[in-house]
Amino acid sequence: MDNFDLILRNAHVIDPEQEINEVMDIAFSKGKIAALENGVAGSEDVLTKNLRGSIVTPGLIDMHTHVYWGGTSIGVDADLYSNSSAISTLVDTGSVGPGNFYGFKKHVIEKSCARILIYLHVSHAGIFAFSNRIMVGESEEMRLMDPETAIEIAKANKDIIVGIKVRLGKWTSGSNGISPLEVALKVGEACQLPIMVHIDEPPPTYSEVVKLLRAGDILTHSFRGFPNSPISKTGEIISEVLLARSRGVYFDIGHGSMSFSFDTARTMLAQNFYPDTISSDIHCLCIDGPVFDQVTTLSKFYCLGMPLVEVIRSSTQNAARILGRPSLGNLKVNSEGDVSILRIEEGSFDYKDGNGSSMTGDKKILAEGMVIKGKWIEKI
Repeated sequence: MDNFDLILRNAHVIDPEQEINEVMDIAFSKGKIAALENGVAGSEDVLTKNLRGSIVTPGLIDMHTHVYWGGTSIGVDADLYSNSSAISTLVDTGSVGPGNFYGFKKHVIEKSCARILIYLHVSHAGIFAFSNRIMVGESEEMRLMDPETAIEIAKANKDIIVGIKVRLGKWTSGSNGISPLEVALKVGEACQLPIMVHIDEPPPTYSEVVKLLRAGDILTHSFRGFPNSPISKTGEIISEVLLARSRGVYFDIGHGSMSFSFDTARTMLAQNFYPDTISSDIHCLCIDGPVFDQVTTLSKFYCLGMPLVEVIRSSTQNAARILGRPSLGNLKVNSEGDVSILRIEEGSFDYKDGNGSSMTGDKKILAEGMVIKGKWIEKI
């Protein structure tokens, strides 16, 4: 009998990386997965939870969040959001730049129960003017680009910083076009890190952006509607998108308040183009709708016809691989002791995309709880 700290029994385990989709027990020891099998033996004094009827997955990873609450106007509370959606790893994408990274690290990252990784913005102060009253694109001003300091900060903090972020488009880079992306690419190359690129309305166009992305780079808001959609006028996926995927570029959802279209998603899925990662882009203007949380975002794709295992894969195995964190996103013995506890409710549910369109779905994924680093986290 092993010396376990926690045992979860009778859970329907879905671990895409190990091709597991069955009822099993999971045991934890010293913050790691210690056993995954039928009928784990444990002493009576070990904390044990009977999860019959629940789905247990590797700890969910939300690849696009904004969680520097209080330090930026865009941010939401990291632990409250993590708890609401059973997310064990939050990836903050560009809330901070080299000028305010250490404040985020000290006041949020080091104090959060959830693990937080970041894509550091190439702009000095990150996304600094984003609210319901003020909206100034940081990439509109090239004087704010701070590549030298970004390189220094990224190299010194590779335990936390997993990539470089830049935002492009009419509302974020204005007339600067592709120039901020060129700066971000140079920083990424100097740090040997991937970049994540936000696009909104043109300029630049979707095609112009993906042509410049390298293997390992990520395009977020990739299932946008018109304008800057990945769909051609004839209803086909544009060739630049297919070429980008073939050379190793990743496509992230980044739902947000206006960056996801049901129509685009239906077309992409019908042509067997699944997103690499499904993420919320949670921030102050979408947490009360249309996004709400990560499990609602996952639910939309489940209702659109994406198989449940693939939906889970997009927020576990795929995300961990893209982040370069092989100890996350799976339930292998000695991996990080992170799991998400979910339930699927059947009925009639109204969902909205970022364009104001509605969809009625017959399923909804709900968060019931989670374990982070082997510790049971009570649902608030």
